[in-house]
Amino acid sequence: MSRLARTVLVRVAWVVPVALGVVTVTFFVSRVLSGDPSELFLPSDADQRLRDQIRASMGLDEPLPVQYWRFLVDLFHGDLGTSFTTGQPVATDLTDRLPATLELGVVGVLIGLAAGIPLGVLAAIRRDRWTDFLIRGVTVGGMALPSFWLGLILILVFSVTLDVLPGPVGRLPIGTAEPNRITGFLLADSLLAGDPWLFGQACLHLVLPAVTLGVLILAPVARVTRTAMVEALQSDYVRTAVAMGAGRTRVWFRYALRNALLPVVTTSGGVIGFAFSGAVLIEAVFGWPGLGQYALEAISRADYPALQGFVMYAALLYVLVYLAVDLLYLVVDPRTRS
Repeated sequence: MSRLARTVLVRVAWVVPVALGVVTVTFFVSRVLSGDPSELFLPSDADQRLRDQIRASMGLDEPLPVQYWRFLVDLFHGDLGTSFTTGQPVATDLTDRLPATLELGVVGVLIGLAAGIPLGVLAAIRRDRWTDFLIRGVTVGGMALPSFWLGLILILVFSVTLDVLPGPVGRLPIGTAEPNRITGFLLADSLLAGDPWLFGQACLHLVLPAVTLGVLILAPVARVTRTAMVEALQSDYVRTAVAMGAGRTRVWFRYALRNALLPVVTTSGGVIGFAFSGAVLIEAVFGWPGLGQYALEAISRADYPALQGFVMYAALLYVLVYLAVDLLYLVVDPRTRS
């Protein structure tokens, strides 16, 4: 069996215990620390008998071990439960909201990586000059600033003061009907519907949340790229290439950057998992109807099934992302194949 096949099998085998551990912790912590979800359906003057009936109808009258066992049995059959808030199956809610999160995540990741890697390379090349200090200041600020604060500042500047971009009203203007759902991705569906105005509005509403997410991704990627590039530029093989007359562009991008990609790939895996699992605060600030907002509503309303479904999705996503990172190592670094 090849090294690649063994790596894939080992990583895939780890998915089950990791997912089970995450689900178990989430199940018990959410029930111990959260409020009683039956309060959502009860009037303030409800008597104890009515409370007991509501709890029984929601399956909360059984001991926690019994509830946990029933949850695992349902999960084995592909049933994530029914949301206390929406009244729909959690799997349906996640499927409906996933395209919004993926659309925002893809654009945010593209912005972050397209800007972060070149900025990191530029900072390393111009080490200890004003360009380096400026880029380092931007990256430190991007890592230190809370995402919700950055989003609110962008809304204040570009939506309230300059009035050039839409405010935090979701994916389309208020009252605008979405196109027929084909892919769930609003940009794609508006093009498939042949509606350029709707496509333009979807793009405008995507700008501020995507830029906010992109800045959060840009900062760690640029910082890690700079650190790895500085180390690579000081290595013996780079000095040898320079001594042999290799051009600067060739040295920077073929020799130095290629050997500096391992930590960049690792960092990129983490930020991609963060983006695609739903940037909770960003989606909340911009009213983005994705998984992050769904999770926030589940937490605030003690919606156990919805919260468990989101955590299961996020955990599996991170496992798959880091599996992809491990496989990329085999492509980027030939030493890992030996």
